[in-house]
Parts: sequence; C-alpha cells; structure tokens
Amino acid sequence: MRLIKKNSIFYVMMLPVIVYFAVFSYYPLAKGLQTSLQDYKLMGERPYIGLDNYNQVIHDPTFWDALWNTVYIGGGILITGFIAPLLIALSLNEVMKSWFKRTAQLVLYVPHLLSWVVIGGIFIFLLSPDSGLVNLLLVQIFGIQPINFMADEAWARIIMIGSAVWKDMGYNCILFLAGIAGISPTLYEAARMDGATRWQQVRYVTLPQLMNTMKVILLLNTLGIFRIFDQIFVMRNPAIASKVDVLMMYTFQKGIMEIRIGPAAAASFFVVLFTLVLASVVRKMTRFDEV
Repeated sequence: MRLIKKNSIFYVMMLPVIVYFAVFSYYPLAKGLQTSLQDYKLMGERPYIGLDNYNQVIHDPTFWDALWNTVYIGGGILITGFIAPLLIALSLNEVMKSWFKRTAQLVLYVPHLLSWVVIGGIFIFLLSPDSGLVNLLLVQIFGIQPINFMADEAWARIIMIGSAVWKDMGYNCILFLAGIAGISPTLYEAARMDGATRWQQVRYVTLPQLMNTMKVILLLNTLGIFRIFDQIFVMRNPAIASKVDVLMMYTFQKGIMEIRIGPAAAASFFVVLFTLVLASVVRKMTRFDEV
C-alpha cells in the first residue's frame, strides 16, 4: 500500500492510457468476439449460434483464396520491403556528400506521406495503356504493344507489391540509417587499423551492429501483413479482384457489402489469430527477446 501511495503520480499518469486502450481497443475486441458467436442482425434478437460463423468462413472457398492472396502479396511486401531499404540505407551511408544524402532521404520519404488514394492515382496514370509513361517507354524502346497492367492478372500482385514497397521505402530506409548512425565510430576505426576494406567494414561491423534494428523493422512489417486494405480497396478492379482481394477485403465485403456481420467478425478473428501466430514465429526465429 505504501508503495502504491509512493508511486501514485505514475499510476495517475497511466490512467488515460489504460482508459484509451480499454475503450478503443479491448472493448471493440470483446464486442467483436461476441458478435462472431451470434446470428447478428441489425434489428431484433441476436441469438448465440456457437461456432457456426467460423464454420461458414472455413468452408468458404473465397476465404482461402483471400488468404493465399494475403500471404503472396504480404510476403512479397515483407521480403522486398525489408531488403530494398536496407541496401539503399547501406549505399547512402557510403555517400560522403551530406547534401546528396539529405536530398535522397527526402525524395525517398515523400511517398510515405501520401495517402493510398494519391499513390493509386499515380500508378494508374503511369501504367495506363493509352498515355502512361511506362507503356510509352515500352513502345518506343522495345516496340511492343501497350500492356494494360492494371487489368492484367499476371501483373496484379507484382504491382501491389511494388507500389507498397515504393511507398514505405523511405520510412524503413530512415530507420536503418538511424540505426547505422548509432554505431560507434571506434568500431570502424579499429576495423580500418586492422586493414579492413569498406565491404569488410559493412559486413563485419555495420550489419552485426544493425541486427537489433533489423529485428524491430522485420517484426513491425510482419504485423502489417494481414492488415493490408487501403491499397487493395483503391487499386483493385473487377478484372484483377480474384488475384488481389486479401483477408481484410474479404471481411469488408462480408460485413459492409453483404451485411453479414457474424461471418465478418469471425473472419476478422482469423486475421488476429494468423497475425499472432506469424508474429510469434518471427519473434522466435529472430530471437527478438534478446534485443
């Protein structure tokens, strides 16, 4: 009791945070779990039906198609969106001109500030078969027929992965650069005294010292794999829907478009479950607790 009274100011400071998470996170989560167990209707009685909503979702082929699309697109974004910014950060770290380094960081970071509505518009404009810059270059340089990228199933997932990686490239790159900036210069000095080349300094000093930053970025990106929605909602169209509709899109269609709240809530809990399992696997594989 005396300890609580002594630290009372800290408990008072924690109270708004606890209330915030209780109201905006845990209550909706509990309400969603309740809804997933009900024959939920907008009006009238809502009887409990056990796991029937989960059973409906499991036996829906569209759900498994959405899960495969999520794994394909999310996995592509996770891998490419981790390696590409790391390579760029390592390259920028070797640049001696500070003005060039700052300019490059600014240019790379700008797409992260744009909404998916703007990003989607940019890609639709660039990839247009009539006047898009990409098709104009393909026709002029290679002499091939214009490709309708945004309506071609073969390109659909690649475009989704590429646009997502491009958007967040600068953000992840800056996180890597911040990690590199925290490495002690004495380690590089010791390496140079031992005759290490620039590549050996990167391999034996920068990358090992950057390991904790890489673990954090990998885990944060992993948590976002099953939450992809805005990008798909903006850039999808009926021609490529079967190749890009992900789990959150499936939940949106069930809950909002078809007003089937129960199955939508059940599908959303599958998303939570998959995210927890994947995050646990990544934590275990990367030994995250040793950060």
